[in-house]
Amino acid sequence: MPTPRNSLVVVLLALVAVSAAVGVGAHLVTSSDSTDSPNVSAAGLTVPAAGAGRAWASESSATLSPGVQTYIGDGQCTADFVFVDAAKHVYLGQAAHCAERGESSHGDGCHTASRPLGTQVTFNRGGFSDNSGSVVGNGTLAYSSWLTMQQRHETNHTTCAYNDFALVAVDSKYASDVNPTMPYWGGPDGLNRAGMVADERLHGYGNSSLRGGDTRLSPQTGWADGDQSAARGWSHQYHSPKPGLPGDSGSGFLDSRGRAVGTLSTLGLSIPIVNATGDLYRELAYARAHSGIDGLQLVLGTKHFRASS
Repeated sequence: MPTPRNSLVVVLLALVAVSAAVGVGAHLVTSSDSTDSPNVSAAGLTVPAAGAGRAWASESSATLSPGVQTYIGDGQCTADFVFVDAAKHVYLGQAAHCAERGESSHGDGCHTASRPLGTQVTFNRGGFSDNSGSVVGNGTLAYSSWLTMQQRHETNHTTCAYNDFALVAVDSKYASDVNPTMPYWGGPDGLNRAGMVADERLHGYGNSSLRGGDTRLSPQTGWADGDQSAARGWSHQYHSPKPGLPGDSGSGFLDSRGRAVGTLSTLGLSIPIVNATGDLYRELAYARAHSGIDGLQLVLGTKHFRASS
């Protein structure tokens, strides 16, 4: 859930609302749904940083990386991972619902209005409550799974419910400021295509403006609940000792081996705390097939993953 900008009252109301909506995306799956397994290797969807055809900023000097705050319209989210295409353009990922416009009683991406492609996005540091901090880069919404599914008249209920992925094209003047490494943890070292087993540990990095710019609170951990059959591999629930916050939406999660699992899509504030990520393997394969962006790949980190940093 994005954090509404410049309205702390709205944020606090959203915290209450989201606790009653933990099951966003938990739709009835009918027998017509397929298993939704993309026929593409995880290796084909990734590229090492050194082989991506671009020069990257160092980890210490980069101002754009996984975990940077994104602002679109009146909402704030968190970037997940870095991507490149065949033409070597650079993208930062986030959740499609970060560009949501209004609400839908359906609660899925096939029926909810979104801001159009080309919408301006800013990348910010130090945003909190009613202050959006400093702009460190600009980009444009280049892909939205929601818009694509609506244009394709997607009918697979599971895909509609859980495919929540977007790409922001980084303006060329800021491309040299990007590093693909996840802060604190390092990685990603690959792409998870096998799903999650119960109690496997996950590692993420949220950057909600509700944390007041204190990045010490950004590293996130959780333990997978084991994949639910109803999600057909498209979503991964996990329990956590502390909640994700509105504004953390879109942030990336790694598995116990440092492979990219998915993008934070739903938040829970109940006890025990249960959040959920989408499945990046499926979402990226869907984007490769239907976005019109040629050769889209996840860029691996310049620093390897470490479970303890």
